[in-house]
Amino acid sequence: MKKKLRIAAAFAVLLAIAGYVATQYVTSSTGPARCTVATAGAKSQDYELRPEQAANAATITAVGSQRRLPERAVTIALATAMQESSLRNISHGDRDSLGLFQQRPSQGWGTEKQITDPVYSTGKFYDHLVRIPGYSRLPLTVAAQRVQRSGYPQAYAKHEANASLLTAALTGRRAAAFNCTTGPAGGASEAGSPAKVRELLMREFGKDVLAGSERPAPAGASAGAGRSGDAGARANAAAQLSADGEDPEVLIPARADERGWELAHWAVAHAAELHIAQVSFRDRVWDASSSEQGWRTRDDSGNGSKDGRSPVRVRLATAD
Repeated sequence: MKKKLRIAAAFAVLLAIAGYVATQYVTSSTGPARCTVATAGAKSQDYELRPEQAANAATITAVGSQRRLPERAVTIALATAMQESSLRNISHGDRDSLGLFQQRPSQGWGTEKQITDPVYSTGKFYDHLVRIPGYSRLPLTVAAQRVQRSGYPQAYAKHEANASLLTAALTGRRAAAFNCTTGPAGGASEAGSPAKVRELLMREFGKDVLAGSERPAPAGASAGAGRSGDAGARANAAAQLSADGEDPEVLIPARADERGWELAHWAVAHAAELHIAQVSFRDRVWDASSSEQGWRTRDDSGNGSKDGRSPVRVRLATAD
């Protein structure tokens, strides 16, 4: 009898250990990479996406922002892509349907190459949406169906709540509401390219997104420090250069908090793709190496400017 009790006790311990390990896998950086948006209110429940889906959702939102479309347009576009492709840029579908919105080359949406470009396909969706009179006041299913001509028009409705949640975060209306974890790797495994970050920003948000984003001089540096032969200043500057010879930090100007959070969330959504190590705005910071903590508060008095504007700081991973 005692032997059976010892076996049962040992089995219970093993179950407890297995449960703990499983919980740690799901809730910590040792688990798979994932992105989440927390719902507002007392009964918070995260809406979860894979990094690929999050990046596509951020692209859809950014293209809407470039066109200065209302949040309702973004929500309609997100719900449509959720239904059509699960926010994946897929190379197959019904007949010749392709991409995020399952658009068809044979129906005049563009070439296969164009339709599988998320920026292009999102733009084409918005082109058709804004031609619908009063689209922002229509039920989501009606507006989406008038663009898509789907055989299952009511299917879009089930995605409206999550699409609205994503819209609120990715447009910046809800600060620090969007987070991505990096999985077992704990961050980027290769150096990022500032040029690629700037290129994607301008493609998705428009060419003026970086206007006025010249890098400020380091605190305490004199105007002629870069020309004076100061070896210490040159060494510090060199230490900040990435493998391709560029400063690994990209500054994105933000004239208002909502715009700042829109850009900061965009960067986090694209962190895996662009090898981003850190994103900061105002007194909040997201680190790829501690991404399971989400947006952390920090005391960083140098993260703003005298006129109250604060750039979004995107620091890229550098070569070891």
